[in-house]
Amino acid sequence: MRSLFGIDTSLSIVESSKRIDPSRSPFIKARIDVSHKGASLSDMKQQMKGLEIQDCTFKIIYVKNEDLEVNETARFEERRKIEREIGLLVQGQVDLHHPEIIFGIMKVREGWVFGRYTKSESVWLKHQKKPQNYSTALSTRVARAVVNIAAPHTEGMKMIDPCCGAGTVLIEALSMGMDIIGSDLNPLVTTSARENIAHFGFECEVALLDLRDVTGRYDVVIIDMPYNLCSVLTQEEQLEMLQSARKLAKKMVVITIENIDSLIEQADFTIVDRCVAKKSTFSRQVLVCQ
Repeated sequence: MRSLFGIDTSLSIVESSKRIDPSRSPFIKARIDVSHKGASLSDMKQQMKGLEIQDCTFKIIYVKNEDLEVNETARFEERRKIEREIGLLVQGQVDLHHPEIIFGIMKVREGWVFGRYTKSESVWLKHQKKPQNYSTALSTRVARAVVNIAAPHTEGMKMIDPCCGAGTVLIEALSMGMDIIGSDLNPLVTTSARENIAHFGFECEVALLDLRDVTGRYDVVIIDMPYNLCSVLTQEEQLEMLQSARKLAKKMVVITIENIDSLIEQADFTIVDRCVAKKSTFSRQVLVCQ
């Protein structure tokens, strides 16, 4: 939320001028492009009179607002009634089963809003079924969130994942049309990464390189610090990785199970934001560094 919208709130509804594709994030259910606002439902109905939808079929749905008090929420029968009443005021061809456009109406604290409704598509769930999987890899849900944290604005961004493993982060970035390349020092996982990427119809450079040998300049580098039994790193090795990342980009998003704050500072990075991704008793820190 902080990365995509620049705000932090405990509310489930975010009002923003930023038009984010809801399918980008596992944490966004839908978006309403507000075209009409009303202080009351009768005011909203008045605005709907004469609205004409041409050249396509449509449907109107009542979108529940979880932030409202219980006494402010509408029951099922009332929600269906409001949908019908608003729908009758709009001129056009209604299709309740396969509409070309869906409009949403929702009660908010300040009144009512109406606009085109876009539901999130759980793209990352499809990426769980890939040819090559590793038990230590990030979940597709966390990987997608990490990519969004790394590149909230995708245009013109050039990214690299120099410890790409089986390509989980690469696939999520590529599915959002981002410019990213990967590398790893393990020939087995680079082969797996290429196979997984091709499985979903994407193309991406995946080089067989030690992070310390990677060259070039990027807008952001994403590093999932190795931590399995075959990749036990000393603090010196971890510091070398972070210093190498500093040569590649001004911004880094690092995923770690250890506290490496002091190493990040030694690598001339400053932690500007952080969060924790938990799965049962296992936790990963996600650190945004600049």
